[in-house]
Amino acid sequence: MSSLDHTAVLSMRWRDAIFAHWPVDPDVIRPTLPDGLSVDTGPDGRAWLSVVGFVMEDIRPRFSPIGRSFPELNLRTYIRHGDDTGVYFYNLDADDSLSVAVARRFFELPYYRAEMSVTERTDGIRFRSYRTHDGVEPAAFDATIKPEEPASTVEAGSTAAFLVENYRFFVASDTLFEGTISHKPWAVAPAELTIRENTLFAASGFDRPSGEPLVQYAPGEAVTADRIRRVEHRV
Repeated sequence: MSSLDHTAVLSMRWRDAIFAHWPVDPDVIRPTLPDGLSVDTGPDGRAWLSVVGFVMEDIRPRFSPIGRSFPELNLRTYIRHGDDTGVYFYNLDADDSLSVAVARRFFELPYYRAEMSVTERTDGIRFRSYRTHDGVEPAAFDATIKPEEPASTVEAGSTAAFLVENYRFFVASDTLFEGTISHKPWAVAPAELTIRENTLFAASGFDRPSGEPLVQYAPGEAVTADRIRRVEHRV
């Protein structure tokens, strides 16, 4: 799925992507997964919780002349579904009320409204998000990322590749859903991340992982997305 899919239903570009990955014991993740999914671990045998933020630019349905752009922030982990691997989303916060409403109504995605900003500064790129969605746990994230070297593709089979090269995702409401994306392999750079506030873990029922995260920054990549499909196993 690493090449672009020109028959996909959505196209977009993701830019200024922050990847912050915390290693955790697989037993932390296992009880949070719906039926049909199991914990996937990287080359070092650890499970991970990742905060990922980026700007979705020019997201549009196939053949549409008009696109929308807005920041997104998610908390995810890494899973297996049968022989497939992918990510499982605990939340997807976005600063676009219409897109959130469409994603929740028609695709049952766990999108929440948030006030967000992505600002270039002399000390890096500052990403701020404050969830404003009614009826759910509030969540905030405020951090500045500064790449430490030019971005390059990651080595296949490495932990770095395990954490960013994912082309299948799962979400759950009353039913488990699966989606696929396509893009060229990420070019990422190790980066320094200064976190001022991060309550995403608590909002999803996790204790804050101990230790420092593995941090990656990606300038951007063109992405396409296929239809979201209902899968067999029920939550």
